[in-house]
Amino acid sequence: MPAPMDPPEGNWWDEPVNRRETIWLGIAGAWSIAIFGWMSGFTRFGDQNPIGETYEVDPDAYRDRVQEYKEAAEEREEGIVPPGDSLYVGAMRFNWDGLPAIIEAGREYDVHLGAYDVQHGFSIRPEDTLSKQINLQVFPGNEWVIPMTFDEPGTYHVICNEFCGQGHRTMHGKLIVEEP
Repeated sequence: MPAPMDPPEGNWWDEPVNRRETIWLGIAGAWSIAIFGWMSGFTRFGDQNPIGETYEVDPDAYRDRVQEYKEAAEEREEGIVPPGDSLYVGAMRFNWDGLPAIIEAGREYDVHLGAYDVQHGFSIRPEDTLSKQINLQVFPGNEWVIPMTFDEPGTYHVICNEFCGQGHRTMHGKLIVEEP
C-alpha cells in the first residue's frame, strides 16, 4: 500500500473527468457565482447597512458641540431631551457624553456620534431583547451623523463593544424612547 504522500502511479492527470464529477463541479461553480452575486447585492441594496454622513472634526471641537447641545437640551430626572431633531453622543473613556437621553417614538433623529479619545464601539439594543441590535464604530477625529427612528417605546441600552481600556466594562448608557 502506498503512503499518502507518495505520488500516484501512472499518467493520472490525463485521465478523462468522470461525468458525475463534471456535474458536481458545474453545480458548485454555479452555486458559488449565485452566492457571490447575492452577497454583493445584499450589501449594496439592503437596508441593513448604516447610512449617514461622516465629517472630520477635531475631538475638542466635537466635545464643545456636545456641550452646547447639552446646555440647550431640557433636563429631566431620567435624562436630557434633545432641543430638536439632533442627538449628540460623545464617547470617552468610560462614559457616553450626552446620554441618557429621552426621545420620541416614531420621530427621526440625526444621531451624531464622535469620540474624544480612542476608538469606541456604539452598540444599541432594546432592553428586553438581544436579537434587535445595531453595532457601529466611533472614531476620534470623525463625526458620524446617522438618521435613526425608534418605532417602539422603551429603554434602549448603549454599550461600548470595542475594548477601550481598563474601565471598558463600565461604559453603559441608555436611550429612553417615549410615546409622542
